[in-house]
Amino acid sequence: MTQYQSFLSFSQEVLDARTAGKAIVALESTIISHGMPYPQNVAMAREVEQIIRDGGAVPATIAIIGGKICIGLSDEQLELLGTSPDAMKVSRRDLPFVLSQGKLGATTVAATMICAELAGIEVFVTGGLGGVHRGAETSFDISADLQELAQTSVAVVCAGVKSILDIGLTLEYLETHGVPVLSVGQQGFPAFFTRESGFNADFRLDTPAEQAAFISTKWQLGLKGGVVVSNPVPLDQAMPKEEIDAITSQALQEADAAGISGKRVTPFLLSRIKELTDGRSLATNIALVKNNARVGAALAIAMPGVTAR
Repeated sequence: MTQYQSFLSFSQEVLDARTAGKAIVALESTIISHGMPYPQNVAMAREVEQIIRDGGAVPATIAIIGGKICIGLSDEQLELLGTSPDAMKVSRRDLPFVLSQGKLGATTVAATMICAELAGIEVFVTGGLGGVHRGAETSFDISADLQELAQTSVAVVCAGVKSILDIGLTLEYLETHGVPVLSVGQQGFPAFFTRESGFNADFRLDTPAEQAAFISTKWQLGLKGGVVVSNPVPLDQAMPKEEIDAITSQALQEADAAGISGKRVTPFLLSRIKELTDGRSLATNIALVKNNARVGAALAIAMPGVTAR
């Protein structure tokens, strides 16, 4: 047994999928514990899992529970993550601590990528990526998600990055580290709540077959690291760019004035944006995650090596 395998605990549904050669889609858990209020967070998690099942793949929500990396969660475990105030936000740095101390941990994009690769899962669906924060030239505040994409071979389906970040520098960072950014249905790189960020993705590939061929070719060439599959929020659920930009600017100023920094910034901003949009941003957030789940399930099924379609 490889050393890390003792830390992995698979749900029966995921075990059965592995045995049958079915497509599996990884899902993060920070969006449940820190990204949305209860009960919308747990309801969203269950709905996204079902969308993946309906698409012909098997969902594997990942979290750290009882000293184990759980690949696939029960309803009770989803409820625990959605309600516990003790759930830690876990990135690469935090994994050894949370596992060795038996803490409850919700995985970020970076940690979910690590765990997915350990579990042999190639496709991961999330809401949005972390990125380079505004003012990073002095704060050096850059999400670990980006470095993980540079070294961990998992395809990440997302709705781009939030406009609370410096999107231009985020894309420059990914380019420097050789991380390809694909777009689905449009050339423009989306900005989470809105379909357009003002920047383009590297390559537009609309079909699951094209995306799978690109990703598998990259890895067959020995080019390690992830691939960003950016998928814009559905048009009827998108927020106007001008509105979200103005609200984001206000929320950033409030966070700065309150001395909020580091890991506390994103939860604060999402909560404040939700308040300032009278809850419309939460509805958009949920819609884009569901849309990403559909794209992710189709991509996972198209990947080479999937024998049960």
